[in-house]
Amino acid sequence: MPSFSKRGLQHSTPGKGSAAWALAGQMRGVFALLLVFILGIVFTPRNLVTGQSVFLTWQTQSDILFEYSEYGLLACGMTLVILTGGIDLAVGSVLGFIATLFALLLIGFGWGVGAAVAACILAGLAVGLVNGVLIGRFGLQPFVATLAVMVAARGAAKAISGGIKVQPGARTWYAMQEGTPRVFEWMTTRLPGVGIQPATLLFLISILVMYVVVRYSSFGRKLYAVGGNEEAARLSGINVRWTKTSAYALCTVFAALAGLISASRSSIGDPEAGFTYELDAIAAVVIGGTTLTGGQGGMGFTLVGVLTIAYINKILSLNAVQEPARLLAKGLIIVAAVLIQQKRRV
Repeated sequence: MPSFSKRGLQHSTPGKGSAAWALAGQMRGVFALLLVFILGIVFTPRNLVTGQSVFLTWQTQSDILFEYSEYGLLACGMTLVILTGGIDLAVGSVLGFIATLFALLLIGFGWGVGAAVAACILAGLAVGLVNGVLIGRFGLQPFVATLAVMVAARGAAKAISGGIKVQPGARTWYAMQEGTPRVFEWMTTRLPGVGIQPATLLFLISILVMYVVVRYSSFGRKLYAVGGNEEAARLSGINVRWTKTSAYALCTVFAALAGLISASRSSIGDPEAGFTYELDAIAAVVIGGTTLTGGQGGMGFTLVGVLTIAYINKILSLNAVQEPARLLAKGLIIVAAVLIQQKRRV
Protein backbone atom coordinates (compact mmCIF):
# COMPACT_ATOMS: atom_id res chain seq x y z
CA MET A 1 0.00 0.00 0.00
CA PRO A 2 1.30 3.53 -0.66
CA SER A 3 2.46 5.63 2.27
CA PHE A 4 0.65 8.89 3.01
CA SER A 5 3.22 10.48 5.32
CA LYS A 6 3.86 14.21 5.04
CA ARG A 7 7.21 13.56 3.46
CA GLY A 8 5.56 11.31 0.92
CA LEU A 9 3.06 13.99 0.02
CA GLN A 10 5.76 16.64 -0.36
CA HIS A 11 8.26 14.55 -2.32
CA SER A 12 6.66 12.11 -4.69
CA THR A 13 8.94 9.24 -5.65
CA PRO A 14 8.72 6.86 -8.61
CA GLY A 15 8.19 3.93 -6.26
CA LYS A 16 5.20 5.53 -4.61
CA GLY A 17 3.85 6.59 -7.97
CA SER A 18 4.10 3.01 -9.15
CA ALA A 19 2.32 1.82 -6.03
CA ALA A 20 -0.48 4.32 -6.62
CA TRP A 21 -0.75 3.15 -10.23
CA ALA A 22 -0.90 -0.45 -9.08
CA LEU A 23 -3.65 0.41 -6.60
CA ALA A 24 -5.58 2.15 -9.36
CA GLY A 25 -5.20 -0.99 -11.47
CA GLN A 26 -6.59 -3.15 -8.68
CA MET A 27 -9.57 -0.82 -8.34
CA ARG A 28 -10.32 -0.68 -12.05
CA GLY A 29 -13.42 -2.80 -11.53
CA VAL A 30 -14.83 -0.24 -9.10
CA PHE A 31 -14.08 2.58 -11.55
CA ALA A 32 -15.81 0.63 -14.32
CA LEU A 33 -18.85 0.06 -12.09
CA LEU A 34 -19.08 3.76 -11.25
CA LEU A 35 -18.82 4.67 -14.93
CA VAL A 36 -21.54 2.20 -15.89
CA PHE A 37 -23.76 3.44 -13.06
CA ILE A 38 -23.41 7.04 -14.27
CA LEU A 39 -24.19 5.96 -17.82
CA GLY A 40 -27.27 4.21 -16.48
CA ILE A 41 -28.48 7.44 -14.89
CA VAL A 42 -27.90 9.48 -18.03
CA PHE A 43 -28.86 7.12 -20.85
CA THR A 44 -32.00 5.38 -19.65
CA PRO A 45 -35.63 6.46 -20.08
CA ARG A 46 -37.17 8.82 -17.55
CA ASN A 47 -40.42 8.48 -15.67
CA LEU A 48 -43.07 10.53 -17.48
CA VAL A 49 -44.54 11.73 -14.17
CA THR A 50 -41.49 12.43 -11.99
CA GLY A 51 -38.89 12.95 -14.70
CA GLN A 52 -36.51 10.71 -12.74
CA SER A 53 -34.27 8.19 -14.47
CA VAL A 54 -35.98 4.80 -14.46
CA PHE A 55 -32.57 3.29 -13.71
CA LEU A 56 -32.41 5.02 -10.29
CA THR A 57 -35.62 3.57 -8.89
CA TRP A 58 -35.54 0.93 -6.15
CA GLN A 59 -37.72 -1.26 -8.36
CA THR A 60 -35.05 -1.32 -11.06
CA GLN A 61 -32.17 -1.83 -8.65
CA SER A 62 -33.85 -4.71 -6.84
CA ASP A 63 -34.88 -6.26 -10.17
CA ILE A 64 -31.24 -6.19 -11.30
CA LEU A 65 -30.13 -8.05 -8.17
CA PHE A 66 -32.91 -10.59 -8.55
CA GLU A 67 -32.32 -11.18 -12.26
CA TYR A 68 -28.59 -11.74 -11.69
CA SER A 69 -28.78 -13.75 -8.47
CA GLU A 70 -28.10 -16.97 -10.40
CA TYR A 71 -25.08 -15.51 -12.17
CA GLY A 72 -23.90 -14.03 -8.88
CA LEU A 73 -23.94 -17.39 -7.13
CA LEU A 74 -22.07 -19.00 -10.02
CA ALA A 75 -19.49 -16.20 -9.93
CA CYS A 76 -19.15 -16.60 -6.17
CA GLY A 77 -18.10 -20.23 -6.60
CA MET A 78 -16.04 -19.50 -9.71
CA THR A 79 -13.96 -17.00 -7.74
CA LEU A 80 -12.74 -19.74 -5.40
CA VAL A 81 -11.62 -21.88 -8.34
CA ILE A 82 -9.97 -19.03 -10.25
CA LEU A 83 -8.07 -17.94 -7.14
CA THR A 84 -6.33 -21.34 -7.25
CA GLY A 85 -5.44 -20.77 -10.91
CA GLY A 86 -8.18 -23.09 -12.19
CA ILE A 87 -11.43 -22.81 -14.11
CA ASP A 88 -14.80 -24.58 -13.96
CA LEU A 89 -16.71 -24.87 -17.23
CA ALA A 90 -19.32 -27.19 -15.70
CA VAL A 91 -21.23 -24.75 -13.48
CA GLY A 92 -23.85 -23.86 -16.09
CA SER A 93 -24.61 -27.52 -16.74
CA VAL A 94 -24.66 -28.25 -13.00
CA LEU A 95 -27.21 -25.45 -12.62
CA GLY A 96 -29.38 -27.10 -15.28
CA PHE A 97 -29.01 -30.54 -13.70
CA ILE A 98 -29.92 -29.30 -10.22
CA ALA A 99 -32.84 -27.20 -11.49
CA THR A 100 -34.20 -30.31 -13.22
CA LEU A 101 -33.57 -32.53 -10.19
CA PHE A 102 -35.19 -30.04 -7.78
CA ALA A 103 -38.32 -29.79 -9.91
CA LEU A 104 -38.45 -33.55 -10.41
CA LEU A 105 -38.21 -34.27 -6.68
CA LEU A 106 -40.93 -31.74 -5.83
CA ILE A 107 -43.28 -32.14 -8.79
CA GLY A 108 -42.58 -35.68 -9.90
CA PHE A 109 -41.98 -37.53 -6.64
CA GLY A 110 -43.75 -35.20 -4.22
CA TRP A 111 -40.78 -34.78 -1.85
CA GLY A 112 -40.78 -32.20 0.90
CA VAL A 113 -38.84 -28.99 0.35
CA GLY A 114 -36.18 -29.70 2.99
CA ALA A 115 -35.36 -33.15 1.67
CA ALA A 116 -35.31 -31.94 -1.95
CA VAL A 117 -32.97 -29.02 -1.14
CA ALA A 118 -30.62 -31.27 0.83
CA ALA A 119 -30.51 -33.84 -1.99
CA CYS A 120 -29.74 -31.14 -4.55
CA ILE A 121 -26.94 -29.61 -2.50
CA LEU A 122 -25.41 -33.05 -1.95
CA ALA A 123 -25.67 -33.76 -5.67
CA GLY A 124 -23.89 -30.49 -6.44
CA LEU A 125 -21.22 -31.29 -3.88
CA ALA A 126 -20.69 -34.73 -5.44
CA VAL A 127 -20.11 -33.19 -8.88
CA GLY A 128 -17.58 -30.77 -7.39
CA LEU A 129 -15.74 -33.60 -5.67
CA VAL A 130 -15.48 -35.38 -9.01
CA ASN A 131 -13.93 -32.24 -10.50
CA GLY A 132 -11.58 -31.91 -7.56
CA VAL A 133 -10.42 -35.52 -7.71
CA LEU A 134 -9.87 -35.44 -11.47
CA ILE A 135 -7.80 -32.26 -11.15
CA GLY A 136 -6.13 -32.67 -7.77
CA ARG A 137 -5.60 -36.43 -7.65
CA PHE A 138 -5.20 -37.41 -11.31
CA GLY A 139 -3.64 -34.17 -12.53
CA LEU A 140 -6.07 -33.43 -15.36
CA GLN A 141 -6.08 -29.90 -16.69
CA PRO A 142 -9.05 -27.98 -15.20
CA PHE A 143 -10.27 -27.09 -18.69
CA VAL A 144 -10.37 -30.73 -19.78
CA ALA A 145 -11.79 -32.14 -16.54
CA THR A 146 -14.59 -29.59 -16.16
CA LEU A 147 -15.41 -29.75 -19.87
CA ALA A 148 -16.02 -33.48 -19.51
CA VAL A 149 -18.15 -32.93 -16.40
CA MET A 150 -20.03 -30.14 -18.19
CA VAL A 151 -21.12 -32.56 -20.92
CA ALA A 152 -21.92 -35.30 -18.40
CA ALA A 153 -24.02 -33.00 -16.18
CA ARG A 154 -26.06 -31.80 -19.14
CA GLY A 155 -26.60 -35.39 -20.21
CA ALA A 156 -27.66 -36.32 -16.67
CA ALA A 157 -30.22 -33.50 -16.64
CA LYS A 158 -31.78 -34.80 -19.84
CA ALA A 159 -31.65 -38.38 -18.63
CA ILE A 160 -33.53 -37.82 -15.35
CA SER A 161 -36.15 -35.65 -17.06
CA GLY A 162 -36.67 -37.96 -20.00
CA GLY A 163 -35.64 -35.14 -22.34
CA ILE A 164 -38.60 -32.91 -21.44
CA LYS A 165 -39.19 -29.98 -19.12
CA VAL A 166 -40.33 -31.07 -15.67
CA GLN A 167 -43.65 -29.36 -14.89
CA PRO A 168 -46.99 -30.35 -13.35
CA GLY A 169 -48.92 -32.70 -15.60
CA ALA A 170 -46.00 -33.36 -17.96
CA ARG A 171 -46.24 -37.06 -17.10
CA THR A 172 -49.19 -39.01 -15.77
CA TRP A 173 -47.22 -40.43 -12.84
CA TYR A 174 -46.10 -37.04 -11.48
CA ALA A 175 -47.28 -36.41 -7.91
CA MET A 176 -48.25 -32.85 -8.89
CA GLN A 177 -50.56 -32.60 -11.88
CA GLU A 178 -51.40 -28.90 -11.61
CA GLY A 179 -50.40 -25.76 -9.76
CA THR A 180 -46.91 -24.71 -8.69
CA PRO A 181 -44.81 -25.78 -5.70
CA ARG A 182 -45.21 -23.11 -3.04
CA VAL A 183 -41.47 -22.86 -2.53
CA PHE A 184 -41.13 -21.60 -6.11
CA GLU A 185 -43.48 -18.73 -5.39
CA TRP A 186 -41.84 -18.01 -2.03
CA MET A 187 -38.35 -17.81 -3.54
CA THR A 188 -39.44 -15.24 -6.11
CA THR A 189 -41.78 -13.07 -4.00
CA ARG A 190 -40.52 -9.97 -2.21
CA LEU A 191 -40.26 -10.43 1.54
CA PRO A 192 -42.41 -8.04 3.61
CA GLY A 193 -40.32 -5.33 5.24
CA VAL A 194 -37.22 -6.34 3.27
CA GLY A 195 -38.27 -5.49 -0.26
CA ILE A 196 -36.22 -8.20 -1.99
CA GLN A 197 -36.83 -11.82 -2.86
CA PRO A 198 -35.32 -14.76 -0.94
CA ALA A 199 -33.37 -15.61 -4.10
CA THR A 200 -31.66 -12.22 -3.99
CA LEU A 201 -31.07 -12.55 -0.27
CA LEU A 202 -29.43 -15.95 -0.80
CA PHE A 203 -27.02 -14.43 -3.31
CA LEU A 204 -26.10 -11.48 -1.09
CA ILE A 205 -25.60 -13.66 2.01
CA SER A 206 -23.44 -16.09 0.01
CA ILE A 207 -21.18 -13.29 -1.22
CA LEU A 208 -20.88 -11.84 2.29
CA VAL A 209 -20.06 -15.17 3.93
CA MET A 210 -17.49 -16.11 1.31
CA TYR A 211 -15.96 -12.65 1.47
CA VAL A 212 -15.24 -13.25 5.14
CA VAL A 213 -14.00 -16.79 4.50
CA VAL A 214 -11.67 -15.83 1.66
CA ARG A 215 -10.31 -12.73 3.33
CA TYR A 216 -9.91 -13.85 6.93
CA SER A 217 -9.73 -17.66 7.13
CA SER A 218 -6.79 -20.01 6.71
CA PHE A 219 -8.66 -21.65 3.84
CA GLY A 220 -8.72 -18.33 2.02
CA ARG A 221 -5.00 -17.85 2.53
CA LYS A 222 -4.41 -21.32 1.10
CA LEU A 223 -6.41 -20.45 -2.00
CA TYR A 224 -4.19 -17.43 -2.63
CA ALA A 225 -1.04 -19.42 -1.92
CA VAL A 226 -1.94 -22.22 -4.33
CA GLY A 227 -2.91 -19.75 -7.04
CA GLY A 228 0.17 -17.62 -6.51
CA ASN A 229 2.73 -20.43 -6.61
CA GLU A 230 1.53 -24.00 -6.33
CA GLU A 231 4.96 -25.53 -5.80
CA ALA A 232 5.88 -23.01 -3.10
CA ALA A 233 2.55 -23.67 -1.40
CA ARG A 234 3.24 -27.42 -1.42
CA LEU A 235 6.74 -26.93 0.01
CA SER A 236 5.32 -24.72 2.76
CA GLY A 237 3.13 -27.59 3.96
CA ILE A 238 -0.18 -26.70 2.32
CA ASN A 239 -2.22 -29.67 1.13
CA VAL A 240 -2.64 -28.45 -2.44
CA ARG A 241 -4.79 -31.40 -3.48
CA TRP A 242 -7.26 -30.86 -0.64
CA THR A 243 -7.37 -27.09 -1.25
CA LYS A 244 -8.19 -27.52 -4.93
CA THR A 245 -10.77 -30.21 -4.27
CA SER A 246 -12.47 -28.03 -1.65
CA ALA A 247 -12.56 -25.07 -4.05
CA TYR A 248 -14.20 -27.11 -6.82
CA ALA A 249 -16.64 -28.72 -4.38
CA LEU A 250 -17.76 -25.34 -3.04
CA CYS A 251 -17.99 -24.00 -6.58
CA THR A 252 -20.58 -26.59 -7.58
CA VAL A 253 -22.45 -26.19 -4.29
CA PHE A 254 -23.03 -22.57 -5.28
CA ALA A 255 -24.04 -23.79 -8.76
CA ALA A 256 -26.58 -26.05 -7.02
CA LEU A 257 -27.99 -23.07 -5.12
CA ALA A 258 -28.24 -21.21 -8.42
CA GLY A 259 -30.11 -24.23 -9.82
CA LEU A 260 -32.68 -23.97 -7.02
CA ILE A 261 -33.25 -20.34 -7.95
CA SER A 262 -33.47 -21.16 -11.65
CA ALA A 263 -36.20 -23.74 -11.07
CA SER A 264 -38.08 -21.33 -8.80
CA ARG A 265 -37.95 -18.45 -11.28
CA SER A 266 -39.17 -20.52 -14.23
CA SER A 267 -41.47 -22.79 -12.15
CA ILE A 268 -40.18 -25.76 -14.13
CA GLY A 269 -37.13 -27.99 -14.35
CA ASP A 270 -35.50 -27.23 -17.69
CA PRO A 271 -32.60 -29.54 -18.71
CA GLU A 272 -31.30 -26.70 -20.92
CA ALA A 273 -31.21 -24.16 -18.07
CA GLY A 274 -27.88 -22.50 -17.43
CA PHE A 275 -26.60 -22.86 -21.00
CA THR A 276 -23.46 -20.63 -21.36
CA TYR A 277 -23.97 -19.22 -17.84
CA GLU A 278 -20.42 -20.26 -17.00
CA LEU A 279 -19.20 -17.60 -19.43
CA ASP A 280 -21.07 -14.87 -17.55
CA ALA A 281 -19.68 -16.15 -14.26
CA ILE A 282 -16.11 -16.08 -15.58
CA ALA A 283 -16.70 -12.64 -17.09
CA ALA A 284 -17.94 -11.24 -13.78
CA VAL A 285 -14.90 -12.57 -11.93
CA VAL A 286 -12.45 -11.20 -14.51
CA ILE A 287 -14.14 -7.82 -14.92
CA GLY A 288 -14.13 -7.37 -11.16
CA GLY A 289 -10.36 -7.76 -11.07
CA THR A 290 -9.59 -11.35 -10.10
CA THR A 291 -6.81 -12.59 -12.38
CA LEU A 292 -7.24 -15.76 -14.41
CA THR A 293 -3.72 -16.85 -13.46
CA GLY A 294 -4.78 -17.11 -9.80
CA GLY A 295 -3.54 -15.68 -6.54
CA GLN A 296 -5.08 -12.20 -6.89
CA GLY A 297 -8.62 -10.93 -6.41
CA GLY A 298 -11.47 -11.74 -4.08
CA MET A 299 -15.22 -11.79 -3.44
CA GLY A 300 -15.52 -8.03 -3.21
CA PHE A 301 -14.15 -7.75 -6.73
CA THR A 302 -16.56 -10.43 -7.92
CA LEU A 303 -19.57 -8.54 -6.55
CA VAL A 304 -18.35 -5.49 -8.45
CA GLY A 305 -18.01 -7.57 -11.62
CA VAL A 306 -21.49 -9.07 -11.27
CA LEU A 307 -23.05 -5.63 -10.77
CA THR A 308 -21.11 -4.20 -13.72
CA ILE A 309 -22.39 -6.87 -16.12
CA ALA A 310 -25.89 -6.66 -14.65
CA TYR A 311 -26.01 -2.89 -15.05
CA ILE A 312 -24.69 -3.03 -18.61
CA ASN A 313 -27.36 -5.56 -19.60
CA LYS A 314 -30.09 -3.61 -17.83
CA ILE A 315 -29.09 -0.34 -19.47
CA LEU A 316 -29.09 -1.96 -22.89
CA SER A 317 -32.44 -3.61 -22.13
CA LEU A 318 -34.05 -0.36 -20.98
CA ASN A 319 -32.89 1.24 -24.21
CA ALA A 320 -34.33 -1.63 -26.28
CA VAL A 321 -30.93 -2.76 -27.58
CA GLN A 322 -31.19 -6.17 -29.23
CA GLU A 323 -29.54 -9.32 -27.88
CA PRO A 324 -26.78 -9.53 -30.55
CA ALA A 325 -25.51 -6.08 -29.59
CA ARG A 326 -25.57 -7.01 -25.90
CA LEU A 327 -23.49 -10.12 -26.52
CA LEU A 328 -21.03 -8.11 -28.60
CA ALA A 329 -20.67 -5.51 -25.85
CA LYS A 330 -20.12 -8.21 -23.24
CA GLY A 331 -17.44 -9.87 -25.36
CA LEU A 332 -15.58 -6.61 -25.87
CA ILE A 333 -15.67 -5.88 -22.14
CA ILE A 334 -14.22 -9.30 -21.30
CA VAL A 335 -11.40 -8.84 -23.81
CA ALA A 336 -10.63 -5.37 -22.44
CA ALA A 337 -10.53 -6.67 -18.86
CA VAL A 338 -8.11 -9.47 -19.75
CA LEU A 339 -5.87 -7.11 -21.75
CA ILE A 340 -5.66 -4.77 -18.77
CA GLN A 341 -4.61 -7.69 -16.57
CA GLN A 342 -1.88 -8.65 -19.04
CA LYS A 343 -0.63 -5.07 -19.20
CA ARG A 344 -0.31 -4.96 -15.41
CA ARG A 345 1.84 -8.12 -15.44
CA VAL A 346 4.25 -6.75 -18.03
